[in-house]
Amino acid sequence: MAKKRIFKTKAFSKWFNKSDLSDTDLLEAVKEIEKGLYEADLGGNVYKKRVAIGNRGKSRGARTIVATKLSEHWFFIFAFKKNERANINDVELANLQKIAEVLLGLSSNEINKLILEKSLIEIKHDHT
Repeated sequence: MAKKRIFKTKAFSKWFNKSDLSDTDLLEAVKEIEKGLYEADLGGNVYKKRVAIGNRGKSRGARTIVATKLSEHWFFIFAFKKNERANINDVELANLQKIAEVLLGLSSNEINKLILEKSLIEIKHDHT
């Protein structure tokens, strides 16, 4: 089985860098999604996952949108704090599903090129 690779898109990273989240929080979110612990399967290989921020808990934390086929590639593509907005709208969802389709169709060489271009940031982990 290929090793699991987890990424943040450039747009997600911009939001992430202003948040109080860490890469460890995102790695934990991936583990939970793998166990079936997520808020919604939004269709098109797009999942909504709550993530706690600090000691506020998940219900008052952030909502992340993850593109994955629940296998080797995981892409954090969008996020928002619960106190900033309630949810994404249908147009945003359609756009996120299109982004997911493109990202999940990339070859390893294409992914590595996007990393070099800083369009994707790989989260380092132990691959378990």
